[in-house]
Amino acid sequence: MSDFASFKKSSKNASQTLASQLEKIAKGGGENSYKDDRFWQPEVDKTGNGYAVIRFLPAPPNEDLPWVRVFSHGFQAKGGWYIENCPTTIGQKCPVCEGNNELWNSGDDADKDIARQRKRKLSYISNILVVEDPTNPSNNGKIFLYRYGKKIFDKINDKMNPQYKDEDPVNPFDFWQGANFKIKIRNVDGYRNYDKSEFSASSPLLEGKDKELEAVWRKEYALQEFVKTDQFKPYSELKTKFQSVINGTSSTKAEDMELSEDEEPTQKSFTPKFPSADAKSPGRQVKAASDDSGDDDALDYFKRLADES
Repeated sequence: MSDFASFKKSSKNASQTLASQLEKIAKGGGENSYKDDRFWQPEVDKTGNGYAVIRFLPAPPNEDLPWVRVFSHGFQAKGGWYIENCPTTIGQKCPVCEGNNELWNSGDDADKDIARQRKRKLSYISNILVVEDPTNPSNNGKIFLYRYGKKIFDKINDKMNPQYKDEDPVNPFDFWQGANFKIKIRNVDGYRNYDKSEFSASSPLLEGKDKELEAVWRKEYALQEFVKTDQFKPYSELKTKFQSVINGTSSTKAEDMELSEDEEPTQKSFTPKFPSADAKSPGRQVKAASDDSGDDDALDYFKRLADES
């Protein structure tokens, strides 16, 4: 829908719809890329700690969900690195997943270890408004895309579907009844850990003023472009690449990769090749009602490994 009044009216039912989608998900439900300045990631200090406050935004105009999820593969074999979007994201077959099934069904523990290393990684993409970015204050008040992993998504799910009777469900994506998200990053065994991240109390964004909120809503980025078919290479091309990587007949260099970092060792993911951004500057500026002045990382897990090899 593109009418803000209708959007505001429908937001009352959005929590139930999103909760249903979360339940479905809970039940089972690369190369030559470039840095996409539409994306924001929190930065950490020399000790690996970081802090920021963001607000997850509702679904952009003409879209139904405030997130998309993308599966990817990133692993190293004899022929270098295999860094690709996984076609299972859009319901198509994937040569790596097929190979993993064969390895897993062999019953050999060594084969299972290889399958684990090559398994698909899950990430989510949402629109956010940066409330507080201590490292880069110029990001404050701007709209970005944010790529995050299962741990943060689970916190969203827990907020919408609380386990205890004394907790009221909150839709973090709602303009009026949502909540800010405090990102707290720690360095645990060399990896970013987001366990201490948490939502603040429910509060309206930008004092709940419709004019300012509509401006935010209309500046959100489309999400469905990240799950279009042109974001996934044909099966035949992926199979050729997969075979060359595992057989040692190709080589993917570290400088050819632009990757992003997730929060746990088994969830490392990369930034795939995205459509070009039409914005001239990073983020989309939003002027708050009370402000007349109008906010996966540089080195990721895979690239570090590739640089070391």
